[in-house]
Amino acid sequence: MPESSAHGISFGHPLIRKFLGSLWAAVRDLLPIFIVIVVFQAVVLRQPFPHVAEVLVGALFVVVGLMFFVQGLEMGLFPIGEAMAHAFARKGSLAWLLAFGFLLGFSTTIAEPALIAIAAEAAQVAADANFISSDSAVRSSYAFQLRMTVAFSVGLAIVLGIFRILRGWPVQILIIGGYAIATFMTFFAPDMIVGIAFDSGGVTTSTVTVPLVTALGVGLATSIRGRNPLIDGFGLIALASLMPMIFVMLLGIVRFGLQIPGVG
Repeated sequence: MPESSAHGISFGHPLIRKFLGSLWAAVRDLLPIFIVIVVFQAVVLRQPFPHVAEVLVGALFVVVGLMFFVQGLEMGLFPIGEAMAHAFARKGSLAWLLAFGFLLGFSTTIAEPALIAIAAEAAQVAADANFISSDSAVRSSYAFQLRMTVAFSVGLAIVLGIFRILRGWPVQILIIGGYAIATFMTFFAPDMIVGIAFDSGGVTTSTVTVPLVTALGVGLATSIRGRNPLIDGFGLIALASLMPMIFVMLLGIVRFGLQIPGVG
């Protein structure tokens, strides 16, 4: 006999119940997006959906993909991040912990598709504006410099975040101070790099970086006596978004020169 649950209809076996529950959770999370698209397409634009079959198949892929992605986070990335944090805390080696944090931030950021896209677009726009040569090798080099700068800054942000957890520094001081520095630098960084810098901060928190870094912070705060995981375990992602803004503007100053306010 089928039995009802809060997540929908299940059919006895625990794996089937879990699968249906996860599938319903994915549908529930994506349902507002689908409703907005359907309402605006039918009521505002008043146009039929193009390629209905492809849209439905694509929507199904998105739902199933989100379901498996969330399950992968819960089964793999979150546990391994917390387990490694506990292991480093037990090992008591600060150098290895900082090295792991830096390499984790660097490696997950350098391969982030959103960062690759924005770096390539920034290089193309810079070439069109004659800030750099339109040669493909020069554009590729500029895009690579942007990616390396952002990845390096994220690695440093994770190191700073680990120090914050170990020392118990208040996160608001670091965030306010960091944004004050970033805002101050906007007056001296080239205008063409400021927007790129702030966008770079937004694209660094990828689908792999977020769960691993969050699990690392929570696991580390849990392992250290006197630390509250809720207070001290979070905040690494904020630092990882903030640091690239500063470093990309610094790259612009080094590469294109210092901009003096009021001087054309």
